[in-house]
Amino acid sequence: MLKILNYDGKRSYKLLDDFLNKRKLTQKSLTTVVNKIIKNVKKNGDKAVLNYEKKFSKVKTNSYKVLFSKEEINKISRKTEKNIQKAIDLAFSRIKKFHTQQKFSSFKYKDKFNNEISYKYSPINKVGVYVPGGIASYPSTVLMNCIPAIVAGVKNIYLTTPCLDSNINPAIIYAAKKCGVKKIYKTGGAHTIAALTYGTKNFEKVDKIVGPGNAFVAYAKKEVFGDVGIDMVAGPSEVSVVADKNSDPNLVAADLIAQAEHDTFAQSILITNNKNLITSVNLCLRKQLMLLPKKRIASKSLKNFGLAVYTKNKKKISEIINIISPEHLELYTSFNNEILKNVKNAGSIFIGKFSPEAIGDYIAGPNHVLPTSGSARFSSGLSVNDFLKRYSLIKITKTGIERLGSSVINLAKHENLDGHAYSVKIRLKKEN
Repeated sequence: MLKILNYDGKRSYKLLDDFLNKRKLTQKSLTTVVNKIIKNVKKNGDKAVLNYEKKFSKVKTNSYKVLFSKEEINKISRKTEKNIQKAIDLAFSRIKKFHTQQKFSSFKYKDKFNNEISYKYSPINKVGVYVPGGIASYPSTVLMNCIPAIVAGVKNIYLTTPCLDSNINPAIIYAAKKCGVKKIYKTGGAHTIAALTYGTKNFEKVDKIVGPGNAFVAYAKKEVFGDVGIDMVAGPSEVSVVADKNSDPNLVAADLIAQAEHDTFAQSILITNNKNLITSVNLCLRKQLMLLPKKRIASKSLKNFGLAVYTKNKKKISEIINIISPEHLELYTSFNNEILKNVKNAGSIFIGKFSPEAIGDYIAGPNHVLPTSGSARFSSGLSVNDFLKRYSLIKITKTGIERLGSSVINLAKHENLDGHAYSVKIRLKKEN
């Protein structure tokens, strides 16, 4: 089931890197197609959005209503099962409490020349939240993307999810309503990313777009970045589970499958210093997959992108983790603390056998929108800070420019920027 890679020699790094890159290369570039869609939406607005929605979603409807009315929102929201409402309410509370701790404070200070220097935060005005439809129809995505925006103070949150035929998971509407979303649109895909970026008669033009989506959505976000802010260009989900001889293979297999059932491109990796565990986990995978409703998806994911990395040197485990830079990392060993000391690259870390990644997806509190495909090397999960703008204020006194001005002039001249130097020099002359 899981392919085995022995991480022991000089070629090990390259073998692991090649395996990780294989998944990236199989996701072909859609730049040409996506650019065509974006240009069409910029030119033809709502007409293009509707045409693409009907084409890609294979929706057979004459409806031109891309926006849920308040009556529809209230009616659909009430259809949410009571136990799901209760779970969403609890998740909302826990996620909001965690993100409230992240709020950044503006600050101000004066230096010895009485110059006043300050740094201020202000929320983004309009945010668009993309929520996938179809196979991946998750109310948890609504909570994880909207709540940090709420905590940051964003006043205008707009949400979109493909459901032009009105076939929607009521829990998504319930979660959106709870988050105070201003408008809910019924379309998805690259065309909707374009509509939110540039605005149409029906779609609000937003300042930032967040939320996961398929390859078309990811590439569209990449292409419109600069005209609009984005959270990240996210790829398929992934987990790395570190386990040893004391780990329960059934639990390890269950967590690998939990990730694999997301998508055929999802990646589940076991890292261990015990070869017998790999054999046991593979047996457990086969047994558990037999009972899994999404067996086809999970099996394909594990077959193509599943991996067991074996190293007899447990000190190499942190090195392997940092190479993979996984979105989710589970530590399920008797030496978790030793590993943690040297882990530098991971989106979110789950420690101990009672901390499955699934609890982080829903209710632990931290955000589940995390860097994928190795991008944990240089980026972090979604946070309140992603919805805040930061700017500095500089107020220089007469004494300040007199004491600092000569250094500015010297540096400006060194860089051949005489206009810069003169803009300071003229002020010094006027004051003398």
